[in-house]
Amino acid sequence: MRVAAAFGTVVAAVALAGCASADGVAGQVGDAGYIAGDGVVTEVAPEQRAAPSAFSGPLVDGGEFDSSSLDGVALVNFWYAACPPCRVEAPVLAELHAEFGDRVDFLGVNTRDGAAQAAAFEEQFGVEYPSILDDESAQAQLAFTGIIAPNAVPSTIILDAEGRVAARVSGAVTDTSILSTLLREELER
Repeated sequence: MRVAAAFGTVVAAVALAGCASADGVAGQVGDAGYIAGDGVVTEVAPEQRAAPSAFSGPLVDGGEFDSSSLDGVALVNFWYAACPPCRVEAPVLAELHAEFGDRVDFLGVNTRDGAAQAAAFEEQFGVEYPSILDDESAQAQLAFTGIIAPNAVPSTIILDAEGRVAARVSGAVTDTSILSTLLREELER
């Protein structure tokens, strides 16, 4: 009986140690309060693509945004100011916007900040495309549910010319190569 009880205690201890490990979601959340993406690129075949639901929200610099204004290929990036990987990728996205901004709609979706904090981030990192504040309504985040949710911040979603989800990068983009390739592919379709 004591052996069985001791064995059960060891099994329980091992199971609890697994919960405390740095693997999986437990290791990704940490003190920063976000789930880190792993850099995985998910592409959706054209015949399997779906459009997100309509969404709207207040813009960081004032006014309102409505997703019906997205026209053609678009890049939608989910971020917030205190997210370390978001800070890493912001200059990369600003560079991509400088290269593709005349042919691709860029939209930031701030998932946590107020206007002042979001505006300070955009100024610091040279972000010149619009961002909506999605912290209260989560409309933009919910619009992609069931298709290809932005399950980590940052996440970047590419919409094709018909407004359908073509690809998602989960996690920070540290150089322009992946997104520029995805954008070029969609522009050439």
